[in-house]
Amino acid sequence: MNPDATGVDAVIDVVTAVFLVVGALMSLGAAIGLLRFPDLMSRMHAATKPQVLGLFLMLAAIGLQMRTWWVWPVLLVAWIFQLLTAPVSAHMVGRSAYRTKHGHREMLTKDELEAVVQRAAAGQEPRNDR
Repeated sequence: MNPDATGVDAVIDVVTAVFLVVGALMSLGAAIGLLRFPDLMSRMHAATKPQVLGLFLMLAAIGLQMRTWWVWPVLLVAWIFQLLTAPVSAHMVGRSAYRTKHGHREMLTKDELEAVVQRAAAGQEPRNDR
């Protein structure tokens, strides 16, 4: 048996274990945030940011443990799909909650969407103030 290979295998196993534990803790933190945060906007934040990082760490751990090159493109596609869809879905949920008045507007520090919603309700064309 090659002694260098067992040393590298041990390091990969330790890195995999650390990635799995940290990824699981990030996902657990996201789940606890969904249950404990008071309003929709806070819950939305808890559901997207730690979940995407937790999934990345878990997918990296799987890729390291499999030790084959063909698994990395599949894991990368899964992570990119999650990275692209989680913020978009959170944005759409937040926007619909704002429009239906299910969010706590008093908890916002700056309400950037109010003028856009008022113009849309009045039937005016949206402006680009940037």
